[in-house]
Amino acid sequence: MAATTHTVTNQVPPLVGHDLFATDRVLSEAVERHVEPGVLPVVLEELGELGRAAGSAQAQEWGAQANAHPPVLRTHDRYGHRVDEVEFHPAWHRLLGHAVSAGLTDAWGRPAGHVRRAAGFLVWTQAEAGHGCPLSMTHAAVPALRTDPELAAVWEPLLTSHTYVEGLRNPREKAGVLFGMGMTEKQGGSDVRSNTTRAEPLSGEGAYLLTGHKWFCSAPMSDGFLVLARAPGGLSCFLVPRVLPDGTRNVFLIQRLKDKLGNRSNASAEVEFDGTWARLVGEEGRGVRTIIEMVAATRLDCVVGSAGLMRQAVAQAVHHSAYRDVSGGPLIDKPLMRNVLADLALESEAATVLAMRLAAAYDADTEAERAFLRLALPAAKYWVTKRCTAVVGEALECLGGNGYVEESGLPRLLREAPLNSIWEGSGNVQALDVLRALRREPQALDAFLREVGKARGADHRLDAAIKGLLTELADLDGVEGRARRLAERFALVLQGSLLVRWAPPEVADTFCASRLGGDWGAAFGTLPHSLDLASVVARARPAVE
Repeated sequence: MAATTHTVTNQVPPLVGHDLFATDRVLSEAVERHVEPGVLPVVLEELGELGRAAGSAQAQEWGAQANAHPPVLRTHDRYGHRVDEVEFHPAWHRLLGHAVSAGLTDAWGRPAGHVRRAAGFLVWTQAEAGHGCPLSMTHAAVPALRTDPELAAVWEPLLTSHTYVEGLRNPREKAGVLFGMGMTEKQGGSDVRSNTTRAEPLSGEGAYLLTGHKWFCSAPMSDGFLVLARAPGGLSCFLVPRVLPDGTRNVFLIQRLKDKLGNRSNASAEVEFDGTWARLVGEEGRGVRTIIEMVAATRLDCVVGSAGLMRQAVAQAVHHSAYRDVSGGPLIDKPLMRNVLADLALESEAATVLAMRLAAAYDADTEAERAFLRLALPAAKYWVTKRCTAVVGEALECLGGNGYVEESGLPRLLREAPLNSIWEGSGNVQALDVLRALRREPQALDAFLREVGKARGADHRLDAAIKGLLTELADLDGVEGRARRLAERFALVLQGSLLVRWAPPEVADTFCASRLGGDWGAAFGTLPHSLDLASVVARARPAVE
């Protein structure tokens, strides 16, 4: 007999079955802005296909399954032989396969490659963020390998392939491979120069045997890894394949998988090297310099990934508020909720615009743009990834108790949110890198000031913020203790200048009034009430047919 105690009303329909790219006006506008007209139709078509797939019920189910069934380490086979394999739920492989086929490891050789890949990464990882790690590592390995043309000739076509091949075997027999990275050791954390892993040269050119450990090894199921070890000539970069050219397994002892706060679908491991075969990448003693481009590329993905998490959280909050009735009307129309949503939407838009500008700088690849990235990238990585957790937490609160329930998807986003601020150098590392760029590369500050100067005169609050930043730089007394403050100011001034140039007036006005002009409280929802907040919210709403 059917229950008749009540009729369910005022429930919000699921945000499913929509195009995550086309309904993200900020992202689609950025792609149109940064991609040449001759390439744009192809890029829009591929991103539209990816956006529809990411917004589908199928992709959402894959994401839920991959997180409900985290990877499992299998160290030995039934006979006691070491195999050191990580087993994943089929949903993980489906997500990863779709991402690889969409070109999310292929940026370095395609027209507008970094912009189209960054946009795709931002869209697709909204379905599930954990599998973004191997995508990021594989993509980022290319510039490091290019320091050795012989290695690049073998590996780059496999790294940038659009074919995902599951399982470990000889890379020469595979149509595509994935890469991971291992730098951090137990005793050093971010201080990679304290690494103790030893590299002993063999008679073959460039061949070494490694002995040591890595406390955090990203994507341990990958086909190859870039790692740091101490050779006779100093700290050096090495390529460690899981399977050797003769088809035998390399010594790669996975001790355990990390039990992480979030990022549950993805494996991170502690590994031991004990006579592990490796190939030198670059020159002995220049390991940090060789691998630094990989680190920079993964830092950009931290910015892009955080922008994606923010976008998904804000979209869920706005969608919920549009359908939820409170006190006789839609929640989205209530002045205080509108203020909160506008504040969140503003943070999300600023993050997306900044992330895509950085990707465009990679595509331009000029001396001026490389100098710009040297300062802008660590500042952006510092600030955008830090804002992510606050944005996702506030967005969850917009759904009330419903947002605190796992079925809403917001708890998974919240657990994921701190990740990008920690990986690839946490907050202090990024802030100190900003100082390092200022001290060692004056052209970086020149490039940054030229960029923000393109908006000078358009908003008095932005002009005042630029002047205040220069005043801060003029006084270097105790500068290390002020490094976070400086990094934040660099990021906010850059975001403000980009929004003044490219965002609708109501968005730029609200950002400059709050983030640069000081008319803002310590929590979200404290924007000046006199601004056009309804338009800011409407711009962030994902349209669902």
